[in-house]
Amino acid sequence: MPPKQPNFLVIVADDLGFSDIGCFGGEINTPNLDELANNGLRFTDFHAAAACSPSRAMIMTGTDHHIAGLGNLIEWTNKSGQNDPSGKMSTNVQRGMPGYEGYLNERVAALPEILRDAGYQTLMSGKWHLGLTPERSPKARGFERSFAHLPACSNHYAYEPQLEAHEESPEFLTMSVIALHSEDGEYVRKLPDGWYSSDGYGDKMLQYLKDRNEQKDERPFFAYLPFTAPHWPLQAPQEYIKKYRGVYDDGPDVLRDRRLQRLKDLGMISKDVEPHPVSAEEVKEWSELSDEEKRNSSRAMEVFAGMVECIDANVGKVVDYLKETGELDNTLVCFLSDNGAEGAAYETYPIVQGNMMQHLKKYYNNHIDNLGNGDSFIWYGPRWAQAATAPSRLYKAYTTEGGVRVPFLVKPPAGFFDDKLERNSITHQFSTVMDLAPTILDMAGVKHPAPTYQGREVVSMRGKSMVPYLTNQAERIHPEDFINGWETCGRAAVRKGDWKIVFIPKPKGPEKWQLYDLSKDPGEVHDLADQEPARLQALIKLWDQYVLETGVIPLSPELGEWMKAMDEQMPENAWIEYEYWHKGARDDPKKFTREIPRFERQVKSI
Repeated sequence: MPPKQPNFLVIVADDLGFSDIGCFGGEINTPNLDELANNGLRFTDFHAAAACSPSRAMIMTGTDHHIAGLGNLIEWTNKSGQNDPSGKMSTNVQRGMPGYEGYLNERVAALPEILRDAGYQTLMSGKWHLGLTPERSPKARGFERSFAHLPACSNHYAYEPQLEAHEESPEFLTMSVIALHSEDGEYVRKLPDGWYSSDGYGDKMLQYLKDRNEQKDERPFFAYLPFTAPHWPLQAPQEYIKKYRGVYDDGPDVLRDRRLQRLKDLGMISKDVEPHPVSAEEVKEWSELSDEEKRNSSRAMEVFAGMVECIDANVGKVVDYLKETGELDNTLVCFLSDNGAEGAAYETYPIVQGNMMQHLKKYYNNHIDNLGNGDSFIWYGPRWAQAATAPSRLYKAYTTEGGVRVPFLVKPPAGFFDDKLERNSITHQFSTVMDLAPTILDMAGVKHPAPTYQGREVVSMRGKSMVPYLTNQAERIHPEDFINGWETCGRAAVRKGDWKIVFIPKPKGPEKWQLYDLSKDPGEVHDLADQEPARLQALIKLWDQYVLETGVIPLSPELGEWMKAMDEQMPENAWIEYEYWHKGARDDPKKFTREIPRFERQVKSI
């Protein structure tokens, strides 16, 4: 009798930093994730995209996000001010281009589609961010059951202030408040009473798994549990927040040092590592804050910690049920973050200053005793973020290691890697989110359908299966001289083996290519571009190759040539299919949904 196909549970956190959970060096209480790590493997060199929907597109397809339709976040493509507060790098050249549709396009076969066709039950509860309409919903892309948060972010309690008749939400908030969900492709008119995002997603996944058992469904399952936490606005049940009173009173620099030491003690970074200096010129040093500012800042971090612990509690809820029903042993469980910690100081953005700050004062209660509740609205900024990404450089939205290196752990099915994978172990193998789909298909014994799927042409996966490495049939996941590229909102990188070039626009970078040897300088501190000009040029040629292979539309001339469309063809604020934030949009979605014109891209040889 052939072995039973394994189940899969893929858990994703939103904007979680590298060292936020306990088994990755954090002080936040995450016993359930730590237990999974104790029975599995932790990766120290695992990479996502620098932002959320691009990473989620790669999880779902095993290929690059520029190919799959999420070349940039649709919210950032839609309005250039969202992408670059300086206004320098306009996204008008991206709007309408193939690969920048803002949803999972038809060039890819989605992992749940492939698994569903192979006899798997496919379940999802949490953040989708890969399409807003029923035609782009999880149901349309292979999930048999799905409860999906459709946009990028929202109020975790589904709180919406009752605006005065003549008022509308400020521009920055339009897509950051409304908790738009669908279930099985139908818009959810009202969320349950007492809604909190992480609890809601954990409960819904639990319900789907219980329904499965009650129906005696014997198919293996693929379950996708992507949280919206700990993405801002920072909000969590007070029972979790209160556990962290005073923990962060010494500030982010002290926390950073503690986390770094813990990572060294765990063997996750070298003891002589040189961390990249904190880059946060746009905000005050901790020592320059008033006592009141320090209290508010440390409370924000307490709320963040509460959000992370609540994620862990809901992971535990689902894992415990699988254990109770005897299915955990046959389930591969993996956990990751979709990008580095969120370090934006939004209060310094022109798009946020002025009327948005006044709006928050009028409609939200950001008194210190109320922080974390549904009617509060805060973020925690670049210094706390870099406590979590250290020793790496910068954070979310940057293609430096701090933006793309994320925590990843995997608990294999019992017996699958017997005598081949040491439990509670650490690997320094390079790998990416594109490797998840090939690994899952390999373990399931299912082939990817490329070059065609359901009568249309689809691309192959760019990722590699981890199974040969995990079963000791291969020494590495990727070849020693592997090549991998990144690009998000005008920030770029290419890595070949241990060597990496990075392009970061001003003010966070010099706006030219920099070169690093990650084997000696994982913090990306010492730029070797001047010492190694030949190596730099060779890697820049690999960048050009990456652009041509994936369809990147660069936003800076230093990143190459591309076809420019006329500005009038690419209007601002016209590239999102469903404008759900307008009054009446949720009552009659069709009136606020439009067909978005597309333009054929003419690829120019570089």
